[in-house]
Amino acid sequence: MQSNEQIQLWNQAAVKILDVRRVVLEAGERIQAYYLPANSFMYALRGKAFVEMDGQQHETKPFNLLHGSKGSRLDIEARDEFEYVMLFYRAFQAFPKPRYAWRLEQDSVTPFSHQYAFMPDSPLVLLRYLNDMEKAWIQANHLDHLQVKSLFYQFVHELMFQLAEQEIHTIRPDPVKQVLRYIHTQYREHMTLDSLAEQFNYSSRHLSMQFKRKTSYSPIDYLIQIRLNEAQKLLRYSNITLREIAAEVGYSDVYYFSRLFKKHVGMPPIRYQQKVREHEVIEDRPLHVSELSIGNRRKQRYIDYDNHYQYIDGGSTPMKKRKATSSSMLFIAILSLTMLLSACGAGSTPTLTASEGTGNTSNSTTVSTSTDAGAQTNNGSETRTISTVKGDVVVPADPKRVVVLYLQGDVVALGVKPVGTSEVFDGAAYKSELEGVNSLGTWFEPNPEAVIDLNPDLIIVPSEDTYTLLKDVAPTVYVPYEKMSTEERLQYIAGIFGKEKEAETLLNNLNSKVDEGKKKLADAGILDKTVSIIEGGLKGMAVVESKQFGRGSQIIYEYLGMKAPDIVQQKIDVSTKASGSTVSMEVLPEYVGDYVFRSVYDGADNLMDNPVWNSIPAVKEGRLIEIDFNFFYYSDVYSLDKQLDFVVEHLLSTVKAE
Repeated sequence: MQSNEQIQLWNQAAVKILDVRRVVLEAGERIQAYYLPANSFMYALRGKAFVEMDGQQHETKPFNLLHGSKGSRLDIEARDEFEYVMLFYRAFQAFPKPRYAWRLEQDSVTPFSHQYAFMPDSPLVLLRYLNDMEKAWIQANHLDHLQVKSLFYQFVHELMFQLAEQEIHTIRPDPVKQVLRYIHTQYREHMTLDSLAEQFNYSSRHLSMQFKRKTSYSPIDYLIQIRLNEAQKLLRYSNITLREIAAEVGYSDVYYFSRLFKKHVGMPPIRYQQKVREHEVIEDRPLHVSELSIGNRRKQRYIDYDNHYQYIDGGSTPMKKRKATSSSMLFIAILSLTMLLSACGAGSTPTLTASEGTGNTSNSTTVSTSTDAGAQTNNGSETRTISTVKGDVVVPADPKRVVVLYLQGDVVALGVKPVGTSEVFDGAAYKSELEGVNSLGTWFEPNPEAVIDLNPDLIIVPSEDTYTLLKDVAPTVYVPYEKMSTEERLQYIAGIFGKEKEAETLLNNLNSKVDEGKKKLADAGILDKTVSIIEGGLKGMAVVESKQFGRGSQIIYEYLGMKAPDIVQQKIDVSTKASGSTVSMEVLPEYVGDYVFRSVYDGADNLMDNPVWNSIPAVKEGRLIEIDFNFFYYSDVYSLDKQLDFVVEHLLSTVKAE
């Protein structure tokens, strides 16, 4: 990053000083694998040291200054007595982009995380500010801490001046390299995608995307591979117990570790240990090697089907030891019975196929997903076959341990409380319905370890990526929601649970409530008025131009049938997906109708003093309605029902206010 860009960022920065500390290392003393808890300046005062920051090596002597980002790994080896000052701070833009940007854009790296090292031309000026900050920090009262912040800005001003004078270029840390280094050294510690993102000051989404692009693994999948590789070494070369091995590689639950090991390696840990040790013995006995070289036996792989434990109340239980012959006989008997039942049912059960996106069956199918979501209850009513775009999936007829990502509102509305779900915004309409439910991370990349740990008997996912990630954990149904209408999606999900009647009731109730709301609005003289939905602030306002965008667009433009101003309505009429335009504040009045709904969020600009905003008739005359972003983000049937109440109530309240 160029120095002028840094200066622009600091001009908009808000800062919190976290610590100012002086450190002295004896000659030969080392600090290894110290991960910076926050952005920091390191200023050498006396002595020499070998300093390495995220693989960048520096011969540090008095007055050298280094800047590192949160999560950077710091290694120091003192050549002689080495004294330095560490200043830890947190900085962010005082006027950031909205919490949820219009195009869901995210900065790839936080703006103050760049790294650099240089020798100042005027080191004593910087040192004076640091010494004054240290003295004020030690006083530990609020007034002195305010002085520290004031001195910090002066320190940064001088620093930027000297960086510009020397034309020092800063480097952006590579998030993937940082995380790889951290995982390899700290794999024994508990970590999730969110904790890794927090550790290195990146968004979970950005970190996951970058990591996958460069390694072909998600961070958690990579962590699992590292842990299991270490476990295999311990199984081969040590005699410690399985519980000790699990703890050594970061798993407190030995049974969970065994299950995970079997899933990824193909056999249980103890069986793996026996096989590798038998192989080592055979290698020491040439006759056996010769015998096997004629035709190597294929390794028996574990059949990756874990559902045998998922229907037992209370989760999985350790199995008692059985003789190999009886186990084999039992497996053969079960397999034969399964084949027999399949054969018996084949003549009476139609084969279901689904067309891409809608879940509708093909012409040759006698079951229509418009009424039962391609679901068919199998013999004995213990399972149900669901036709999906990924093929038929057999699910429990009455699932008890459901994991659902993103589509929680529809599932909750059907009366199903999941055991695990992806993160939900605090203001979501159904948030209280999920109290006590395990959070599994973001919907687009949940924590697979956490999902496995819940022993689910059914998983519902909204994307192909999440389907691929979780399909081997339990029966997984992929719902391509973005290609479905609300009615199609709800009926499809209802078919998974055998709750078609409940879905019909929900839709009838919603439609009745819509009719009632339209009548109330018509009686109040509002239904034929124009409505705009906007989001943004002083630098630009986004105008919703489709029924599929959220922010109340589906309720207002589709269900209630209200219209936008002509300049917006023309685009709504032809739009088939979420869309909108960003306009400047100067032309915004052209896009605002008789009523305006503004989506707001934490940190949204206050427009009360803006003359253009205040000149808009809808704003000036009290027909502005602010809606909470989190509450209006979701478009499930539960949320739509609550959003409908909100929209009708607040539109009617503008008439009462007059």
